[in-house]
Amino acid sequence: MADLLVFTDKGIYCPQADVYIDPWKPVNKALITHAHSDHARSGHKQYLATLDSVPVLKHRLGSFIKIQGLAYGENITINQVQISFHPAGHVIGSAQIRLAYKGEIWVASGDYKVENDGLSGQFQPVKCHSFITESTFGLPSFKWKPQEQVYQEINDWWQINKDLGRTSIISAYSLGKAQRILNNLNTDVGPIYAHAAIENTNEVLRNQGFNIQASPKIENSGKSDKYKGAMIVAPPSAIGSAWTKKFGDYEEAIVSGWMNVRGIKRRRNAERGFVLSDHADWPGLNSAIKETGAQQIFVTHGYTEIFAQWLCEQGYDAKAVKTAFTGDEEVDLNTETV
Repeated sequence: MADLLVFTDKGIYCPQADVYIDPWKPVNKALITHAHSDHARSGHKQYLATLDSVPVLKHRLGSFIKIQGLAYGENITINQVQISFHPAGHVIGSAQIRLAYKGEIWVASGDYKVENDGLSGQFQPVKCHSFITESTFGLPSFKWKPQEQVYQEINDWWQINKDLGRTSIISAYSLGKAQRILNNLNTDVGPIYAHAAIENTNEVLRNQGFNIQASPKIENSGKSDKYKGAMIVAPPSAIGSAWTKKFGDYEEAIVSGWMNVRGIKRRRNAERGFVLSDHADWPGLNSAIKETGAQQIFVTHGYTEIFAQWLCEQGYDAKAVKTAFTGDEEVDLNTETV
């Protein structure tokens, strides 16, 4: 039997259903795991995603896109292929995509994390024969602290800055990390504001019923004392940019799994770095793969060759595959515009 999913120059393709998963070139029908830009691109004729992803996808790609939303666990059948979306725990609306045909089951993970952040839902392992996994942080050195400990570190840093009369500026991706941070800031420390790119996304999510901490948009005026002692949540490209100069005396921090790597913080021109990721760490990747029960593993974006070799040593039939996915945290630290 031919593979249910194959890797093409347009994306991960299911020939039987004639659909692509997170394609990076325009196609007729795209199944989307989540709304980050390396997985959800413009130009497709039809989109299929989770119900929770639909508003953000329209916000990012345009209200005109033709899109259908499915609830988690809801099945749709296309040319005898049963397709369903299952929680990935990565960001709000993120999903693993399950495809089943004549007893063969494949699951494409998209991006995922196994720690429940209170907003994105709990990752749910899906039994399958073949599993396509990310490996953004697929090295043994990546092991995350409990998220509550990181939030406390962020709040302590903010309090110190406030006591010194400084503004705190923290960098976080506008979909996922920003909402996690906002919902775990200690409002007793001081006022909280967000860059427009983040607050616009927050408004979309609040309109869906998600409880996101209030965070007024930053005004575009010149320097102002109103932000002294405040916490500013901004996209990664704000760090070290002219945009931050309006805040006078301030300190910047980056929140990312990449802060686990020696030297990254220095290269990003940030005074502080906090290790918090929307991706699974090394233990998370390994436990997630084990729980699928799959024997055939395809490893995408990240430390693909190293992680695939490790999996082979553990008895899996694993191989690295090349895709256009990059792992959004890596992209964000370099390219997201202010």
